[in-house]
Amino acid sequence: MRDEVYRHSQPHIVDFAFTEAVAAVFPDMIRRSVPGYETMIPVTGLIAARHLGEHQHAYDLGCSLGATTLAILQHNNTPTIRVTGLDNSAAMIAGARDRITDPRADFVEQDILNSDVTGATVVVLNLVMQFIAPKARLPLLRQLREQMSQEGLLIVSEKVAHTDPWLHDLYEQTHIQWKKANGYSDLEVSQKRTALENVMQIDTEQTHHARFEQAGFTRAIQWYRCMNWASFLVYP
Repeated sequence: MRDEVYRHSQPHIVDFAFTEAVAAVFPDMIRRSVPGYETMIPVTGLIAARHLGEHQHAYDLGCSLGATTLAILQHNNTPTIRVTGLDNSAAMIAGARDRITDPRADFVEQDILNSDVTGATVVVLNLVMQFIAPKARLPLLRQLREQMSQEGLLIVSEKVAHTDPWLHDLYEQTHIQWKKANGYSDLEVSQKRTALENVMQIDTEQTHHARFEQAGFTRAIQWYRCMNWASFLVYP
């Protein structure tokens, strides 16, 4: 279904939320809004799948409709792996359950700040941290570091800011033009930016690396970059 959530003028723009209306159009929304999404998710799934062996468990935190979960499953034929998707949006979890019937997957409606990933071999946070309150981000990473396997892998994908104002503005303006090239109107771009203003708070690449270290992870590698989107492989 085509994303037309912000097509018509709204007298009062409420904060963006993952409602039933958003869930219904989410695949189209994210494909037309995040440059490189159609590369980031399949390759994330491939990397995660290669890290999973028999009887091992992956968690897709903030799973939305389960795109990353599906990508992991498609790249790993081992029948004994498990992938659990967690999201606090009932609409997203319902959609994920409808879309993905692989018995190796399960989906749980839960705030990821209250999650338990004890023993996890892979944990994925794809475009999720930016929607978590900044003060809660380091505690979450510390919790994941303590709970996941010592041989585990954390994958974090985010929109990132830049310390160079000129470069930051270049990417932001290019992103706006890219969304317009994908069929969004000026009104849609403007209204969605307003809706996201208080909800989506992004960090610099340097902040991400510093936080990984503070949480106790020993190594973080940026494996992917497309303008102001990046993905990191993070190791205990």
